[in-house]
Amino acid sequence: MNSIQSRLLLMLLLFIILPYFLSVLLIYGYTKNSVEKHELANSQEQIEESTEELQQYLNEMLNLPYILYRDTDLFHIFKNEVENSSYLEKNIKNFYLMRKEIRQVRFYMDKGRESITVYNAMVSARKSKPNFLKQLYIEQLYQSNVKHIIEPPHPLVNYNNAAIVPQSDHTKVITFHHKINNVFTEEFLGVISMDVELNKFAQITDDLMQEKEESVYLLNEHDQVIYSSETKLIGHPAPAALKVQLKQGEGENNDILLSKTLSAPLNEWKLVKITPSEVLFREVQQTAYTSIVVGLGVGVLGLIMISLITYKITSPIQQLTRKVRTIEGGYTEVPFDNRRHDEIGYLEKHMKEMMERINLHIDREYKLEIENKENQFRALKSQVNPHFLFNALQSIGAVALRSNASNVYQLVTSLSKMMRYSMQANEWVQVKEEMKYIESYLFLQKERFRNKIHYSVQISPKVLEINIPSMILQPLVENFFKHSYEEGFTDAQLTISGEINDGFLHFIVEDDGASLTDKELQELRNNIYTSTQKGAYGKEHIGLKNIHDRLVLNYGEKAGIKVDTNQEQDFVVEIFIPVENQIAE
Repeated sequence: MNSIQSRLLLMLLLFIILPYFLSVLLIYGYTKNSVEKHELANSQEQIEESTEELQQYLNEMLNLPYILYRDTDLFHIFKNEVENSSYLEKNIKNFYLMRKEIRQVRFYMDKGRESITVYNAMVSARKSKPNFLKQLYIEQLYQSNVKHIIEPPHPLVNYNNAAIVPQSDHTKVITFHHKINNVFTEEFLGVISMDVELNKFAQITDDLMQEKEESVYLLNEHDQVIYSSETKLIGHPAPAALKVQLKQGEGENNDILLSKTLSAPLNEWKLVKITPSEVLFREVQQTAYTSIVVGLGVGVLGLIMISLITYKITSPIQQLTRKVRTIEGGYTEVPFDNRRHDEIGYLEKHMKEMMERINLHIDREYKLEIENKENQFRALKSQVNPHFLFNALQSIGAVALRSNASNVYQLVTSLSKMMRYSMQANEWVQVKEEMKYIESYLFLQKERFRNKIHYSVQISPKVLEINIPSMILQPLVENFFKHSYEEGFTDAQLTISGEINDGFLHFIVEDDGASLTDKELQELRNNIYTSTQKGAYGKEHIGLKNIHDRLVLNYGEKAGIKVDTNQEQDFVVEIFIPVENQIAE
């Protein structure tokens, strides 16, 4: 994404395509929620209406046999007090014709243990039924205190094996069994069974389904399917998955499940409607898909358009970029195009002029830098250059030998070695050579102070072969005598240590004699770290600044010295030099 073309394409994605699809997602989500709320409210209202209609219908069917209680003559026949077959047949035929959905009616009279049926408005002959009360639902009705019981849907049964019921009729019916008792004595007289077709159930429940993928279930108190849009489930126990959904109160896969419990006397029956989510949001999803397809088309066209535009814009920029990279590689004779008169041509013209100026100044700046560095080395060397002392000491040594003053000659020889070494101020030496110089210097000081000086040298053998600039440690040792012994701190201890740590060579020179106040320490630091271009060397502590500047010149900003005190007690100087691969194996 570093090129302008890539950025333009990214801008198209971020500011056109991405907001478009985000808006589609937001609109889809909002519409989905609105549709869900609307459909949920609509379905809830519909299931309320269907439940009331279903409740009313079932109550009508359950209360229908109570009409017979008005006919006292019919009750005399039930009690076997009067035998009038024609009257009985007439009345049960009229009862059969009261509702068109009644498929078959059976009358059982307990006094004679006989039953009579009506099918297609034709009455069968009486037939003895001694085991009638042992039938499953009849026995439940007979032994309970309820007045009626509803048998789940089942194929039509020819109760009396009458010829009026064809064998081919396997219509699925629901049976209402009604117990007939003497109103005054509560004596059991018989049972009226009505086989009712499921057309009315289908009409009520089908009104709930607006899409064919929706499902409707009417369940009784035993979770048996009284009616369902899935006809194969009618009369069977409800599927286990449906029971789980009813228990959890929600459908699978975000399907909408609505359930309504009927009121008494069917207060445990439930009307259930399940609407699949894909049906509920079909139109919303279709709209979203259409918007996405349109968005993709717009995006593709936009990409083509932006690609063409950016190619025209970025092609000269890319050519200019390649020229700049060629310059970065060190080739400064890059041909620039002067024929363009737009912004790119303006840039190429000025870049050409700039490169010409750069080429003119490169040699001069490079030579000035080299000359400046040599001048700095010469200036630093002049501060510690002891040529005249070395020549004078050679003469003094010769006189001492002629005068048989061996001690004087030894001292002059040590001092001469120091002078010879100090002439290498801008040269490189090994650490062990620097330490020999320090030993010669300390030998002279021991003679001067009659062996009363106290010092300790702890240099790790690993660092002795490492090359460092000469005359790095000597000024620090000299400061010890200048600021401690010469100022009366004759019990002071000088400690010199050197080791490798984290890729750096560390020298620490510690003086426990004279020290500095915080103010003096800060002034010293300012003097050491001030660039020579910003001011002249100070007269005090010139040796410390000399060391720091030489280290920075040779190693860069990673090298240098640090000065510190221990709560205004002692004086510590640390030299740190990056050694990289110089460590002796």
